Amino acid sequence: MHTNNSASLEHSAPVVATKSLQLFAAAALGLVILFSVGFAPMDIAHNAAHDTRHSVAFPCH
Repeated sequence: MHTNNSASLEHSAPVVATKSLQLFAAAALGLVILFSVGFAPMDIAHNAAHDTRHSVAFPCH
């Protein structure tokens, strides 16, 4: 049985581009979160983390 591999090669380039874009977007989002929390006043960062813990029912007290 002869299969045509050209169709699978045509679809691999967009998949690689999409994965690269997803990796870049995740890294950019991580840096934005890191720097925004890093430069925020401590009480704002603490309150945000505290509220997040409560929203997922994680005991924090």
